[in-house]
Amino acid sequence: MILYHGTNAVINNIDIAQSRVGKDFGLGFYLTPDKQVAHRQAEQKFEQFGMGEVLVYKYFIDEEALKTLKVLRFDDYSLDWARFVLSNRRNRSRQQIHEYDIVKGPIADDVVGYQIRRVEEGIISEEQFLEEIKFHTVTIQYLFATQKAINLLQAI
Repeated sequence: MILYHGTNAVINNIDIAQSRVGKDFGLGFYLTPDKQVAHRQAEQKFEQFGMGEVLVYKYFIDEEALKTLKVLRFDDYSLDWARFVLSNRRNRSRQQIHEYDIVKGPIADDVVGYQIRRVEEGIISEEQFLEEIKFHTVTIQYLFATQKAINLLQAI
């Protein structure tokens, strides 16, 4: 399987310690099978930070190797997915709140922070939260959350 990572920074070694807290599936290295999505993410990071360059890295992982890992899969938007995203987005610590090596599922819409505040303030329900954070089309992301998973990625 081929996956892409879009960024504004040169990556010599994947380092989970460099990841930011409060992401959809927690700390780790995020990839997508969609090269255009990775490119958009790289452009957004470049614009957000105003430095570096637009870079898209390409990786291969043997799908048989995934069978050796603990993987959580969300095939589509669901209430379980929304609750998982909400929990991870609320987690501001560097402690992972799950024990998966890889999490696969839809990307949340960029307005997720605003919608989390609305849930916390009781303005919308979890069901409404789910509807508000769906991307217009399902776009899949993979979180590589452990070094064991990252070690299986081959840069190409």
